[in-house]
Amino acid sequence: MSEPARTYNQEHVPRKYVQGRRRVSVYISWSYPGEANRDVTGMDNRYSTMTEVRRVLWPDYESPRFADPLMFQQGIAGSLELFFWAWVRFQQVIRETTGHEVPVFQRVDQAGFRLPLDERVLADADTLLVFGLDHMVTEQEASPEELEAVRNFLEREGTCLIIGPHHDVGASPEMQERAMEYAHHGDALVPRQQRFGRYTRSLMRGLGIPVENRHGLRPAVVKESQRIAPLTVMRELDTRGWLAGVTNFNFHQHLPHYAVTDEGTKAVHVLARQPIDTSRPHPFTLAGNQEFNALVWMPPGGDRGGDVLVADSTVFSTLFGHDESLERFWRNIATAH
Repeated sequence: MSEPARTYNQEHVPRKYVQGRRRVSVYISWSYPGEANRDVTGMDNRYSTMTEVRRVLWPDYESPRFADPLMFQQGIAGSLELFFWAWVRFQQVIRETTGHEVPVFQRVDQAGFRLPLDERVLADADTLLVFGLDHMVTEQEASPEELEAVRNFLEREGTCLIIGPHHDVGASPEMQERAMEYAHHGDALVPRQQRFGRYTRSLMRGLGIPVENRHGLRPAVVKESQRIAPLTVMRELDTRGWLAGVTNFNFHQHLPHYAVTDEGTKAVHVLARQPIDTSRPHPFTLAGNQEFNALVWMPPGGDRGGDVLVADSTVFSTLFGHDESLERFWRNIATAH
């Protein structure tokens, strides 16, 4: 009785605009059935089953809440449900800050309802987070109509689009290089090739955002602890205060580097870089890199009246831990003007 009743299978009720209270929405770019129905005998480019999660992380998920097949799905769908479970705190923080609920939309949901990124999602949002958690092999692409809808959304002054393409592990055709990447991040649940974010890549390409998610890099931790090392923050560039009071995000074993593909552009600001665990080699660190781009910002410009941020979707999840610094980042997003 300590938790409120949960609802499902309801149509979204648009939120009314209230000055000073941002309406935040989440759009997950995956096809839930497309991910849940992947062949579990295939090694690469799929999520783990819940049984695999339990085996690798034993005994963390051995309570009946997760281990009882009458209580929790044990296939790939179970792992997908962990994401929803871990976004709840983010939704609570935003609701407490803004007074608005945070709807979570899916490109294709559990029941097979398809929802393109259109006005049904965008009309009552001031800040939209797009989580790029679709495996590339499921072939999710932003259509011309979706790109036009997002352009129109960003023409509204004060809007914000946060794009979160996940990691791109094992892009190299060389098996030895994939083996090096696997040993670097050290997560037994991640296959030797796990490429995410085809939808968000097509979205960024269509909107002229010169950023690409690359690799899956293990962040450094504070010595003799499991706490992620502090971000290197370019505070002189952060004129909007996205990272005011923020020192770190949360630890995750394989985070993407957000490469700026147009090196000559002045429209893109790398606001934060994350130190990498260099105790385990990776092609990226062997090339001389010790940090990866963790937060990228494109301020309004031209016809675009809204901001664009690029940050990994795990930054909004408690599945990998969270603290006051992370929640401060969430609140900064919710109160941005």
